[in-house]
Amino acid sequence: MKNLLTPVPDGRYELKCFALDEERNCVVAFAVFHGTQTGPGGPGEPTGNTVVADYVYAMQFDGDRIGHMTKIWNDTVSLQQLGWA
Repeated sequence: MKNLLTPVPDGRYELKCFALDEERNCVVAFAVFHGTQTGPGGPGEPTGNTVVADYVYAMQFDGDRIGHMTKIWNDTVSLQQLGWA
């Protein structure tokens, strides 16, 4: 996600839900990413297109550290919104 902030410098997220499953030692965060491609770094010149994309991180903890993390995100729709696909 860090590298996305070059072509989408106003990128930000809106946290919708944060949940803890203590029995399974798992945390889930659901958010919506918002931004406009006004910076360099996409497959071409800045498009001025905006992206609004839901995503979820599921994090399995090993003690106090993340042992495994999965990001669930519809990247195809996001790339289409930006005009990159």
